[in-house]
Amino acid sequence: RTDFLSSLAGVLNKNGVPLGEAYQAIKSMSDKVDPKQIKPGQKVTLSYSPSAAEGEKPRMHSFTMQVTPFENVKVMRVSDNEFQTSMVKADVRRKVYAHNTEIELSLFGSGLKAGIPASVIADAIYIYSWDVDFQRDIRKGDILEVMYEQFETPEGQNIKTGDIMFARLDVNGQDIQVYRYKKKNGDVDYYTSDGVSLRKALMKTPVDGARISSSYGKRTHPVLGYTKMHKGVDFAAPRGTPIYAAGDGTIEKAGMWSSYGNYIRIRHNSELKTAYAHLQKFAKGITPGKRVKQGQVIGYIGTTGRSTGPHLHYEVLKNGTQVHPHKIDLPQGETLKGTELANFKAHMDELRNQYASISNKPIRFAAAN
Repeated sequence: RTDFLSSLAGVLNKNGVPLGEAYQAIKSMSDKVDPKQIKPGQKVTLSYSPSAAEGEKPRMHSFTMQVTPFENVKVMRVSDNEFQTSMVKADVRRKVYAHNTEIELSLFGSGLKAGIPASVIADAIYIYSWDVDFQRDIRKGDILEVMYEQFETPEGQNIKTGDIMFARLDVNGQDIQVYRYKKKNGDVDYYTSDGVSLRKALMKTPVDGARISSSYGKRTHPVLGYTKMHKGVDFAAPRGTPIYAAGDGTIEKAGMWSSYGNYIRIRHNSELKTAYAHLQKFAKGITPGKRVKQGQVIGYIGTTGRSTGPHLHYEVLKNGTQVHPHKIDLPQGETLKGTELANFKAHMDELRNQYASISNKPIRFAAAN
């Protein structure tokens, strides 16, 4: 087993494969794997055939390389200068873990300390972002509990973290429990124990890991120096931090616009629009007329236009007028009914039992109505 060096051909040649044979072997795999997509750090496992005659060096019989977390490419010699390529499923196993943490200084820090992967914490923040303002609602002593899937090698090496199956956030005295559920039509969402989706028309926070640097309302403008109505919320975050579409909609404007700098405006329905200003740049394909989905990356934090530092200026417009993004009433998410609700309840009970069997401390479940 050897590290990827300057090229795959270089790896093979360094390990005793003549360059001509290495070329033929790589050529045989090109219809299944683009050699140009091979990245430094990938591992190549070579196997050799015993020497046919005394004094001859062993010849490469085959080589295997991982191309995705779940699939390997195998190139095998079938004659002197001919090779055959096949795709082989990696030996990856699904495991389910449950962790809980009491928040001390930050949700991320406390979660990592409790052994929750960073990607799971980020997913939990996204799931709850319709109901929870993670800058103002989270307090010391609040609790996060999660059950999630992880894909591992037989030796226990983490290959990929999967979906959150259950989460509970006890925040500011409110117990919010959610369950991942796949409907008959294949749609997947997170629902409360009553079968109500957390998903609303708009997310409360369209950027991860940001702090509110300026709220909606009157303030002394940091550049102009006089009191002015601030008709949005500013989220301070490092330059290049991804910005998400707060809801499904159509890009109405994407370009430089006055003191807003790089600016995006999305029309969500006949009443609601959202606006995003001071972006460093736009995500690929973000142009007027483009349809976007809730949570899709549309741009990146910057400091273009009239700005004193990298941040997102975020606005919600209702019937053309800016309103407080955190005080606007939004319609409740989808409510499951009939057979779909009954199926969800049965699935919810299975997840509860599974959590109870693997969690390291009992969980207090909210009663379902």
